[in-house]
Amino acid sequence: MNIENYLELSKEVQQAKRDGLPIVALESTIISHGMPYPQNVKTAREVEQIIRDHGAVPATIAILNGKVKIGLSDEELEYLGKATDVYKASRRDIPYLIATNKDGATTVAATMICAELADIAVFVTGGIGGVHRGAEQSMDISADLEELSMTNVAVVCAGAKSILDIQLTMEYLETKGVPVYGFQTDSLPAFYTRTSPFSVNYNIQSESDMAKALKTKWELGLNGGAVIANPIPEEFAMNEGTMNDVISKALQEAEEQGIKGKDVTPFLLAKVKELTGGKSLDANIALVKNNAVVGAKIAVEYTNIK
Repeated sequence: MNIENYLELSKEVQQAKRDGLPIVALESTIISHGMPYPQNVKTAREVEQIIRDHGAVPATIAILNGKVKIGLSDEELEYLGKATDVYKASRRDIPYLIATNKDGATTVAATMICAELADIAVFVTGGIGGVHRGAEQSMDISADLEELSMTNVAVVCAGAKSILDIQLTMEYLETKGVPVYGFQTDSLPAFYTRTSPFSVNYNIQSESDMAKALKTKWELGLNGGAVIANPIPEEFAMNEGTMNDVISKALQEAEEQGIKGKDVTPFLLAKVKELTGGKSLDANIALVKNNAVVGAKIAVEYTNIK
């Protein structure tokens, strides 16, 4: 089996591979399902540039025209930002979308899979999925968690999305042996907020120490990813109590409307944006950019010691 038949690397990524440069993977559902146009495309381009400015090469990932694209052109970013018929692609969807020549924007789980296929170790996103509130009845658990248990990619994020049951998410990660590293924090950030009632496993102070921990993990044959929880910048952080109230209202409305499965997260994020008067979207953009800075620096350090 030749995996290269399914991958298509951009010229920039191909050159980075030849030159041995650090590469950072980026997801594409944040473009197609996470933000409105044109902010989605503008943010995607800005995040890519931040990664370049900090010494690494960005590789936004999507499934287009029957291929796993590792690195997108400006035209492809624009297409994802405007198109209304792009699938939200997780692990289960990848073979079908490629085989039927359909387009898919990759979730955290799918981006991890594609990044590992392309030998990219560091991935920057907003927040990971997790165990949804009420999962003891619904069994609604994000595929991101299972992927973190088996795919060798480090995920730089602002913690777990605050719409989730964070305690159960942390329990799930512990069961699966996934380390949750806090980047210069003892408290697990909760996406819009810098803190939550829950602690990270380890507080790592520098990008070089983070890179060493990742290298050690994988050289020991301890397969699976790692969560690198990087708090949202203080000036963009939202009040924890206010956000809990907003999320409770959004969850109640989702339940009343019978929204389930992979439709829950985009609905809740849109509802939270509405209830916060757009402040949550500003926070979302700020935290992704902040994660890009940290992710690029970690990728540089990891490449230097690899």
